[in-house]
Amino acid sequence: MDGKNHFETPTTYRLLRAEYGLGLVVASTLFFVHLGDINWWAFAGLFVYIDLIGYIPGAIVYHRSKDKQISKVYYVLYNTMHSLVTQGLVTLLWIWLWGPEWALLALPIHLCGDRALFGNFLKPFALHFEPVAHPAYLRFRSEFEAASTDRALLVEQVDTRS
Repeated sequence: MDGKNHFETPTTYRLLRAEYGLGLVVASTLFFVHLGDINWWAFAGLFVYIDLIGYIPGAIVYHRSKDKQISKVYYVLYNTMHSLVTQGLVTLLWIWLWGPEWALLALPIHLCGDRALFGNFLKPFALHFEPVAHPAYLRFRSEFEAASTDRALLVEQVDTRS
């Protein structure tokens, strides 16, 4: 939200997802405009490799785990592979080695799709690998919403005195 409050409200979370939604629309539009120019093997490989390395191993271990506690290695793999920085570097390396390629649109389509459609951002170590509401977050959200309501009432009281 800002440099001192590292969380999102439901509204700012939806707005953040909408921003990635716009990125998804732009990348998908370019994809459809250039359908005939896409190297399909490269596109499929680039789209799938992110989850083959960054999600599937962690998901398998997580779902097989009785207590759902898994190694941080899986979080690092997920965050590395789902990073715009990592995929930007992959794009630059690809262009340097083989030149520009419309198949590279697989990268922003994958990342923006994950964020816009599924709401999946980078994974903090303190949370489950798969989405589960953390009890501390639920308490915080309840207190934050109550404080926001109290603040709104205070503002109304001050406004009526003016």
